[in-house]
Amino acid sequence: MTARPRLPESVQYLKGVGPRRAERLAKLGIETVRDLLYHVPHRYEDATTVSPAGRLKPGDDATVIGHVVVKGVLPTRRKLRIFRAVLRDSSGVIECAWPGQPWLDRQISRGDLLLVTGSVGFFHGPQLRPREFTILDTGADPDTAPSDGVVFPVYPATEGLGHKQIRAIVDDNLDAMLPELEDAELFPQDWLDDLSLPRLDEAIRNLHRPRSLSDVEPARQRLAYEELFFLQLLHARARQALSREAGTAFSAPPSLSAPFLSGLPFELTAAQQRVWNEIAADMASSDRMYRLLHGDVGSGKTVVAAAAMLKAIENDRQALLMAPTELLAEQHAATLGAWFEGLGEELVLLTGRRSAADRKRILAGLADGTLRAAVGTQALIQQGVQLNRAGLVVIDEQHRFGVDQRRALAEDGGGPDVLVMSATPIPRSLALTLYGDLDISTLDEMPPGRRPVITGIRPYGARPAALDWLGARLEEGRQAYVVYPLIEESEAVDAGAATAGRDELVARFPDHSVELLHGRMHSADKDVVMRSFLAGDIDVLVATTVIEVGIDVPNASVMLVEHAERFGLAQLHQLRGRVGRGAEQSWCVAFYGGE
Repeated sequence: MTARPRLPESVQYLKGVGPRRAERLAKLGIETVRDLLYHVPHRYEDATTVSPAGRLKPGDDATVIGHVVVKGVLPTRRKLRIFRAVLRDSSGVIECAWPGQPWLDRQISRGDLLLVTGSVGFFHGPQLRPREFTILDTGADPDTAPSDGVVFPVYPATEGLGHKQIRAIVDDNLDAMLPELEDAELFPQDWLDDLSLPRLDEAIRNLHRPRSLSDVEPARQRLAYEELFFLQLLHARARQALSREAGTAFSAPPSLSAPFLSGLPFELTAAQQRVWNEIAADMASSDRMYRLLHGDVGSGKTVVAAAAMLKAIENDRQALLMAPTELLAEQHAATLGAWFEGLGEELVLLTGRRSAADRKRILAGLADGTLRAAVGTQALIQQGVQLNRAGLVVIDEQHRFGVDQRRALAEDGGGPDVLVMSATPIPRSLALTLYGDLDISTLDEMPPGRRPVITGIRPYGARPAALDWLGARLEEGRQAYVVYPLIEESEAVDAGAATAGRDELVARFPDHSVELLHGRMHSADKDVVMRSFLAGDIDVLVATTVIEVGIDVPNASVMLVEHAERFGLAQLHQLRGRVGRGAEQSWCVAFYGGE
């Protein structure tokens, strides 16, 4: 009797694998038996509904079960060899064709019982081109053909190892692997019953070998529940560990933060005041602060962050803000610098563009503590930067920084409080999943008088009229973004491209400046284009999502998004946030569909 494979064992020793396939499976993250069990299909071919072969017509998408009555390889004038087989069931016959797969002539024999699923075309009559097929029986009795279909799992694959090969490996070993999961169940049965979730072994079986598509969703939910349960458990442990970290109790009189807030030319919104109270209470505590400041574009996150930085500075600690791009860091430095200067506090900017003399002065000031406020890019965490009594780190657009980058800045200087900011829309339940180790403060109110961006969704046929409307906005002196999903046109993807879009808009608006911006450009060239757009020298900026995290251009009041269906919701939200930064009414129009 063959011993059943253990979950931690190498996948190499499973039936049908071996050293070479094990190497290819490793590219998919599959190294152990457990990894293979959890390598679940990403979609399914539903072949459970069986159609009569003799009633198929062109345009149908069908599954047929029938016996092979005729088969052979047909050569064509283009030297393409096509394997064809005629299947018969009780209703009649259907010809099946596999272009470019002549080797199937050695696998499929007359009399075999086949299940095939695919689309029906026309070639001297109805012809089915199978996407999937399986040999149900060899030499079977034509009068005992089954009427039930099957669900084909389709697995994520890699070069040299297709999804059908992975399916065969899983299917050959599934019965031997599943008993191992009986001892791997972590939740009590009554718990699973209350949640209407299957046991782990049942869920894995139904994901790999479902009887119908209705088996799949409960199985997915079971694995998702387990993943989220342990993710939250890890977050809870992280929070417990963080709660034990000694922080700085910022208890000095509010000699800077209070004058700053009272001297603003506007009143804080109720949401800003609530969030500020939460942050101030955290900073006054002796526990280290880890907080996410979440709010829509224009909700006033920068003002709250500035108050928090001043609270650290008035306690004779350093406060730092890190932004993902040099231009955004410069804008933050200009805004915060003006505020801080009025309070007698110098704020410095540290980016890769600083001269050697400026950089030397800034590094010396940060190291000896005479400089207490700094804004920068990732240059703040590069080798050679030493901090002295760091009290607060603010990370803007935190999703643009890697985990190691954030950790390096947060841990530098002796464990400062950490405030991360994000404008990406995140439902609270998802935010708790992604940032379960952080406390969350949400700005859910916009400042009074701020005009909301008018957002429209239009079919692609409305685009010509929209371009006429764009021309009118340009004549009024406004600037615009036009965003495409691709840099250059591709035969593989049916979507517009920024390069072609730029050429079209140059021809359409000859009296206006139209420039291109995309991720393949050299960083120095991108910087020149963005600075020109900010200065008003460019009227229309045709771009990809490289502008998703950008700068404030108050005069840019129009955002056109081409092929919006190819962007994620968070991306569309970030793109819309590029406009609406000034006093004028702004618009965002998203086009969907093809030409």
